[in-house]
Amino acid sequence: MTQRSGLALAVLSLLSEEPMHPYRMQQLIRERGKDAVVNVGQRSQLYKTIDRLARDGLITEHTTERETARPERTLYTVTDDGRETAADWIREMLAAPRPEFPEFVVALAHIAQLAPEDAARAMESRLDALRRRLAATRASHGAVVELLPRIVLVEAEYQITVLEAETSWVAALVDDVRAGRLTWSHEELRRLAETLNRTGG
Repeated sequence: MTQRSGLALAVLSLLSEEPMHPYRMQQLIRERGKDAVVNVGQRSQLYKTIDRLARDGLITEHTTERETARPERTLYTVTDDGRETAADWIREMLAAPRPEFPEFVVALAHIAQLAPEDAARAMESRLDALRRRLAATRASHGAVVELLPRIVLVEAEYQITVLEAETSWVAALVDDVRAGRLTWSHEELRRLAETLNRTGG
């Protein structure tokens, strides 16, 4: 069974439109703003994904083309199995939340290793970055929302909603730390750890 990934699904979806070569796939992902949700920064990863999909019979070579002063390029097309697999993946990804382990949540789980002031400064930096990303995402969405059908922009709506929620939550957490409503010390945490270890917690 082919390993499911966002990039693999993007490849199958693009090849459902028409045969194309890897460079064109990468180009379209970026032009359509899908690189905000699919990591296509490294072309080597795209080629590995294409090789895996071809090996598993989900895509196949369509033809090759050669343009003047350019190397020969292989165009791929999706197979019937590829179309069915893409549809199955979309249903699964829409229906079932998948455990993920984002670094920010890991850092929150261990935030007490820092002093409150240090943690607040780090989160303020994150807050600045979140606000910039939110503004940029809103601007990108606003520039095309009247031009494109909503169905091709729903992931941008989701991103905006998630960014708004995270920005609000991080701002509130920073405020709690700065105001002293959330504080801690290494000594308190050491005593807590000793207590938990004694009680088996």
